[in-house]
Amino acid sequence: MTPTPESTGQAVADRGPAREWASAAAAVARRARLLGDDAPDEDAWAALARRTLDGVPVPPLGTADRAPRPLPGAREGRRDTAGWDVRSVLVGGDATRVAEDAVAELETGATSLVLTVGGPGVAVADVGVALSEVYLEMAPVVLDVRDGVDELEAARALVATLRKQGVAPAIGTNFGADPVGRAVRRRAVPDTGAVTGQVGALMALAVENGTLALVVDATVAHDAGAAEVGELGYSMAVGVAYLRAAAAAGIGPGAAAALLEFRYAATADQFLTLAKFRAARVVWRRVLELCGVGPDVARQRQHGVSSRPMLTRYDPWVNLLRGTVGAFAAGAGGADAVTVLPFDTALGAPLGLGRRLARNTSALLISESHTARVNDPAGGAYAVEMLTADLAARGWAEFGRIEAAGGVLAALADGSLYAGFDAAGAQRRRRIADRRLPVTGVTEFPDAGEELLPRPAGTGDDQTPPGWAAEFEELRDRAGGGRVFLAVLGPLAEHNARAQFAVNALAVGGIAVDRSGPDLDTAELVDAFARSGRSVVCLAGTDTAYRERGAEVVSALRAAGAGRIVLAGRPPAELGDLVDDHLAVGGDLLALLRRTHDHLTREEVQR
Repeated sequence: MTPTPESTGQAVADRGPAREWASAAAAVARRARLLGDDAPDEDAWAALARRTLDGVPVPPLGTADRAPRPLPGAREGRRDTAGWDVRSVLVGGDATRVAEDAVAELETGATSLVLTVGGPGVAVADVGVALSEVYLEMAPVVLDVRDGVDELEAARALVATLRKQGVAPAIGTNFGADPVGRAVRRRAVPDTGAVTGQVGALMALAVENGTLALVVDATVAHDAGAAEVGELGYSMAVGVAYLRAAAAAGIGPGAAAALLEFRYAATADQFLTLAKFRAARVVWRRVLELCGVGPDVARQRQHGVSSRPMLTRYDPWVNLLRGTVGAFAAGAGGADAVTVLPFDTALGAPLGLGRRLARNTSALLISESHTARVNDPAGGAYAVEMLTADLAARGWAEFGRIEAAGGVLAALADGSLYAGFDAAGAQRRRRIADRRLPVTGVTEFPDAGEELLPRPAGTGDDQTPPGWAAEFEELRDRAGGGRVFLAVLGPLAEHNARAQFAVNALAVGGIAVDRSGPDLDTAELVDAFARSGRSVVCLAGTDTAYRERGAEVVSALRAAGAGRIVLAGRPPAELGDLVDDHLAVGGDLLALLRRTHDHLTREEVQR
């Protein structure tokens, strides 16, 4: 399994349509300053390509000469054209209330349930009460067992409930055990002997009762910072660890594989998510092939879940769009089950509206958009096949790296696995900080006057990780009405682009502006600043205005009491040593906002 050639080279440029595209694209790239005036047209492929956090190339265009044929397993996703399993999550400690929620979910669009046991969920002794109104022969139930509860004990509670109802479990019912994943969420190292013994007992109980036994939950890696390749490599390594544990219990790889379900995060990056689900099937098929398991039992059962860290607290309505794109990508990628998390999940316990909209997202995609009517709808698309092949190859390589370290338990013990998660997470935070990776509603297009939707403290899920935009949201939390004076140079037509850029950038940190009038001379500008009562000034104008008037205006503002001056744009040489900071495309906006907040806080304390 080797990577496909990267789609940013010259090989595509010697073909007619590709050459024509490169010529047209190069002209646009030169106007956007992404390509030098003297650069050859074929350089447009590299200039317009992007790379994922894992370094996987995402080409600007898929081409026939670089796209591989669909790899074995890629197209072997869900076969039910009626739609995917719409899976809702039940969280809550009151078993009677959870039983009511379960009925409400199933009566209004859900087709299966995740029952949280322990932590914010029901007690083991109350599993039967929570599922008392569910027809367990019709609706699959997957347990989500939290710390403090033994997974085998929870599995036995589900079996006891099935026997009390006197029914066979619905296909897909799963004990949901994941001893490795539970340890990863705590940044702990699971005991090898304990994992082996527990997996063997769970699988034996599952075989006896006709259920699945374990979930290989790759969202724990995703929540810890891993990108797509890290998620794939981790899931394969955990899957193999469970196959080894099964072998120690006398259960063959084919029978053990049939007792597993794999869970992956579905993000708003549509094509990466879609390709990830396809690539996961490719790699797992190869793993089982090496274990001597034929393709008839090698299909990977998949559950896609909205990415938790991609959800925001501010402007949470945008989460509806993120969840819809993620659900589409997971469903079109062949997932057997899809969970769309309510849009208000990051705020605390979701309310009825959020839960209903989450269910309806899948209903719209399945019943109105008919997304599930075609198996593997993206299959054969050049760009998707290229991305699938690259992800599969790199996921396989990551799995090999983990195996070379001694397997997933050894890689956890030596810290190499956590180091990989942290490196990807740090890179994501850098891209969000300088807005190469925008978060709509938080780092782009913020609602400056927004108030958070109210939720009682402590009502959220204790496994909800910090959001990708959390550092910006923390600035919004501490804004406290901070304001700066926006001093504009020249007429509106000249300064408006930079002024509006500055207003929006400051609003990202919850900082409002008092704006001067246009076309003021220096004395009038200083007078307006003095009347504002502010200490921080943001200066906005054209490069020409900066060169002609910048030094004079900055000096006058300093004399009038300006404690901090931020320039909109990159400062010319004449202003480089005169201003305190500058706002520019590609700069670290998070760091600038923190410095500005710190100054405003000191100013408030002094007052």
